[in-house]
Amino acid sequence: MTRIQLATVWLSGCSGCHMSFLDLDEWLFDLAQQVDLVYSPLADVKTYPPGVDVALVEGAIANRDHLSLIRQVRDRTQCLISFGDCAITGNVPALRNPLGRADPVLTRAYLETADGAQIPGGDLVPPLLDTVMPVHTVVPVDCYLPGCPPNAERIRAVLKPLLQGDRPALSGAELIRFG
Repeated sequence: MTRIQLATVWLSGCSGCHMSFLDLDEWLFDLAQQVDLVYSPLADVKTYPPGVDVALVEGAIANRDHLSLIRQVRDRTQCLISFGDCAITGNVPALRNPLGRADPVLTRAYLETADGAQIPGGDLVPPLLDTVMPVHTVVPVDCYLPGCPPNAERIRAVLKPLLQGDRPALSGAELIRFG
């Protein structure tokens, strides 16, 4: 049996979706028997590899690094899953969108609420995009996994069919509700 090449990606979000992934508890042992975790903040892999079968993408696209990474993830992944409400709607990271641009966010964070600080330059902080975007507005998404965060049962309901070569079919309020 061919092992599934699994990746998890963390963009702009709180990492709550990854914490829920860890809530899979004992099922993680079953999962580990069937997948190779090839990219993840849990594994601290720095380069997104080619030939990924399934990627869980948590978070919204908020800066240029995210934009570059999500395009690379799409190019190198067979099944891309928007993992959680931030990936699907922008959710909390997108609360800054009514400001219209990144400058007011940086000014508030680094100048108005800090003493003697300055807006970081260079490569220290990736340049913010003016608008935070859900994943599907930048690249095609194959499956949506809502929740803030999605609970372990929802995550298992998506991964289990994929491990068997089937497409997940989420239905019912318990599996598709936001929040």
